Amino acid sequence: MTSIEPAPLLSLEHAEKSFGAVHALEDGVVDLYAGEVHGLVGENGAGKSTLVKILAGVHRPDAGRLLLDGEEAIFDNAKQSQEAGIAIIFQEPTLFPDLTVAENIFVGVQPLKRFRRIDGRRMRREAGAVFDQLGVRLDPDRVARGLSIADQQLVEIGKALTTNARVIVMDEPTAALATTEVERLFGIVEALRARGNAVLFVSHRLEEIFAICRRVTVMRDGRHILTRPTAELTVQSVIRAMVGRDMDALFPKVAAEQGPVVLKVERLTREGAFTDVSFEVRRGEIVALAGLVGAGRTEVARAIFGIDRFDAGSVEVGGRRLRPGSPTLAMAAGVGLVPEDRRQQGLVMDFSIERNVALASLDHVRRAGVIPRGAERRFAKDWALRLQLKYSKLTSPVWTLSGGNQQKVVLAKWLARQPSVLIVDEPTRGIDVGTKAEVHRLLSELAAQGVAVLMISSELPEVLGMADRILVLFEGRVTREFSRAEATEDAIMQAATGLVDQAA
Repeated sequence: MTSIEPAPLLSLEHAEKSFGAVHALEDGVVDLYAGEVHGLVGENGAGKSTLVKILAGVHRPDAGRLLLDGEEAIFDNAKQSQEAGIAIIFQEPTLFPDLTVAENIFVGVQPLKRFRRIDGRRMRREAGAVFDQLGVRLDPDRVARGLSIADQQLVEIGKALTTNARVIVMDEPTAALATTEVERLFGIVEALRARGNAVLFVSHRLEEIFAICRRVTVMRDGRHILTRPTAELTVQSVIRAMVGRDMDALFPKVAAEQGPVVLKVERLTREGAFTDVSFEVRRGEIVALAGLVGAGRTEVARAIFGIDRFDAGSVEVGGRRLRPGSPTLAMAAGVGLVPEDRRQQGLVMDFSIERNVALASLDHVRRAGVIPRGAERRFAKDWALRLQLKYSKLTSPVWTLSGGNQQKVVLAKWLARQPSVLIVDEPTRGIDVGTKAEVHRLLSELAAQGVAVLMISSELPEVLGMADRILVLFEGRVTREFSRAEATEDAIMQAATGLVDQAA
């Protein structure tokens, strides 16, 4: 007697979606089963976001079908998708900051008492019950303002469960989470699977896909490439399917001749953020700042660039001391900063691609106080070619680009100034493996050209693969320095958690 295969809870069959001449999705295919975590991977621009937005009801496909329980479903808006039992947990949750956790969970669907008054006690009770099911502790009366990204995501998951969502889509849920928060999220995802939910887990982090997903779907250039059990795949085979080639050179480190000291940081201190931080970066050298989230790495970078003032110590570039708190002087001295949050701090999202590329170099583009027509475009086009930027029109808003291409625009903006010191904070966060390799190649080439690179990264393989020297911060202090030859993941993690004696 043959067993009958269960029918998928949701099926997307050969979906297509175009925006003008751009084919964002040419063959979107995915099947989701109850009680299964299904991975979705692909490079930036592979069509993942468009597929997710079709499930969310944001976009209606031009062709193809969406089936729920075997019956065709047509969504004209996000509300219809939610009512059909589909919930989307985005990378950056959007809560009402001045409402409580319980109030955010029940926005628009508040339980009512007599005379249509909101039943606050019931909201708190039911929110608490959801958190108990998930095995986490979060106070329903806590105001949302100040919640960590991890807790904000938890509120969104609670919102999905109180609306009886059966399909839960998580779009890059771990991109902004610390290691312990990722572990907690994995526990929550397992609880959702055990409840019978179908979970679509979208991530660039392949180690997470293999850790938590039973099957994985790979997309490339808007098309479905394969769907296989993770047990039948390897990280290398998934990468090959994603990019269409082997990625042996994810860290294309080129040996560079190191010259004199370009950046010298001496006993830098900012109360409450970091203390007595000293290091040097030489011409042609890549120095990495490693450590856990909250160790003070980003704060050190912001102080060097002049965004934040420091209380003591000094910063010298090319032998010239910089005045604290002046990004203008830092830029004039040859310092560039690619910030961690490219959308909020690195780009003006409503500006065009060409305007964003030229923003830090208007003194080169401007003629007699005026920016000539076409000057920005010529300037940006040159850098778009150099960085292999994928775009439709340079006049398009920068938000139309994929995450990896947005990162290239931020890099282009600073490289156009020909910096002597380039600070890059989490340079490959949230971008696909193919673009990661391109960014790594670019950083390696810059070092070979004599640029002093200060790199902040939470990804240990990136730190080990790209850095000539590694400085580890713990609670705002430098605890260890490693050469490229002596650094290991274990030694860095021990130093990052304050276990200096064992690491020594």
